[in-house]
Amino acid sequence: MQQTFYKYQGTGNDFVMIDNRQQTFDKNNTKLVASLCDRRFGIGADGLILLENHDNLDFKMVYYNADGNQSSMCGNGGRCLVAFANQLGVIKNKAVFEAIDGLHHAAINGDIVKLQMQNVDVIENHRQHVFLDTGSPHHVQFENQIEDFDIKTKGAKIRYGAPYNKAGSNVNFVKKISSTEFRVRTYERGVEDETLSCGTGVTAVALAMHYIGETEKNLITLHTQGGDLQVSFNAENGAYNNVWLIGPAKLVFQGKI
Repeated sequence: MQQTFYKYQGTGNDFVMIDNRQQTFDKNNTKLVASLCDRRFGIGADGLILLENHDNLDFKMVYYNADGNQSSMCGNGGRCLVAFANQLGVIKNKAVFEAIDGLHHAAINGDIVKLQMQNVDVIENHRQHVFLDTGSPHHVQFENQIEDFDIKTKGAKIRYGAPYNKAGSNVNFVKKISSTEFRVRTYERGVEDETLSCGTGVTAVALAMHYIGETEKNLITLHTQGGDLQVSFNAENGAYNNVWLIGPAKLVFQGKI
């Protein structure tokens, strides 16, 4: 069967997009998803996203990791899906859609997509790291030197180790540049490697840095391997709301496979 697809990227975090409003894609075929995401034998991507109809909202997001399994929320993927929906004419400049972690509001202006993330009420501040869930679980820890750093080896050790074990966690390594800027590198579970950017990851880093007092600002710039993202939020008694992930989302190419 021939499948039309679209390739999008948000600061280097790339996704295969498929319009599944007619329910023609086999959603239970994990091998198919993994093969499409394969960088040598398929299209190549960090994940695959289906855009589907929703009875009451603009659309529904169904997200798969590169390993073929459905996963938790993907921030950059959500932003790219908004750009895709805009291209298809499903939305204009604003959207409300359902993802695995609930409803999301979004706005698009040119290549820039703003995505409202879920509120975060619980943040665990441990001695060597911070843990929080921004739609996906994230381990956040400081490193003095992350430019020449074996992200895959050290990230995998944390991802598979206690207390995360089989369920696993995404792992973010952070270097502070200033009170408004942080450099971030992320190991993503499901991809099982470093990705050039992670939307829920930079969101977690921004909130964690504010929570532990590394910044007092509520608009943070995160420098990833694939480009810059911004996170804005409101903080109140250790909880965070009105959280927005902001950055570019672009069509790379489209084709049939």
